[in-house]
Amino acid sequence: MVDMNTLFDLQITIFCLMLAGYLLTKLNVLTLDARKPLSGLLINFILPCNIIVSFMIDLNHSILRDCIVIFLVSTCIQIFSAVAGHFLYPGAQKEKLSVLQYGTLVSNAGFMGNPIAQGLYGMQGLLYASVYLIPQRIVMWSAGVTCFTGNRGKNVIKKICTHPCIIAVVIGLIIMLAQIDLPSGLDKTVHYASDCTTAVSMIVIGNILAGVDKREIINKDIFWFCLVRLLLIPLIVLACCRLVHMDEFITNVSVVLAGMPAAATTAILAAKYDGDASFAAEIVFLSTLLSLITVPILCVIMM
Repeated sequence: MVDMNTLFDLQITIFCLMLAGYLLTKLNVLTLDARKPLSGLLINFILPCNIIVSFMIDLNHSILRDCIVIFLVSTCIQIFSAVAGHFLYPGAQKEKLSVLQYGTLVSNAGFMGNPIAQGLYGMQGLLYASVYLIPQRIVMWSAGVTCFTGNRGKNVIKKICTHPCIIAVVIGLIIMLAQIDLPSGLDKTVHYASDCTTAVSMIVIGNILAGVDKREIINKDIFWFCLVRLLLIPLIVLACCRLVHMDEFITNVSVVLAGMPAAATTAILAAKYDGDASFAAEIVFLSTLLSLITVPILCVIMM
């Protein structure tokens, strides 16, 4: 069960850090182009360190079993999201449909999910979040790219196998299964980098939000997407987990991660593959802001 005071403090922290990224961009301390190097820093170094740290726990049969279970839960969520994306947006224009389908399939569970899971459920929550993200990262570079390209794309398997976060999961699993203790200097390096995750992630999101035209977000398609992404999917996950009597801790982590907003890569890939990049930025903007309200609502429902 989530301590509501902890959740309230976490939401304030996330909001303030996002606001910092927004204001730093508006004041030209950060440029809109800063999202690319900052995102690169996150994906290639900070998040991998955060993932490796999450695996630095004493291994027991229960944790190993739960990791397998949450991996299977996440896989089912990805399959459901892929199917749902083809039916939930009838009448959407082609360019917008690709954005809506990708945003439904790939959430911001990496940038926002890991910090929130750690803040709400501690290091065990972070571990489960890291495992939860494996299927999504695979889908992100396969079916996710297909939403924009209409084909399988090139070097999909290579992109998956060489993704820094996937490599970090493999390293983390080796550390956890073999119960390896890293040398002191390396251990501190990984932990110090891991501690930057929440701050840098939220500042990047604030930077992205600063580049959105707020006058364009009053749109029924965007509001419908937010309802699907932030409430419909996680509530279906909650109902299914309760129906099969899933462990409460696994259920809570899965539901919170399933209720994350659209991934920042939605706008990045839309721009790269000539999709509706402005529309993509708008759904990232509104779903991210509304998630500050919907995540506490989900936590209250699960109590």
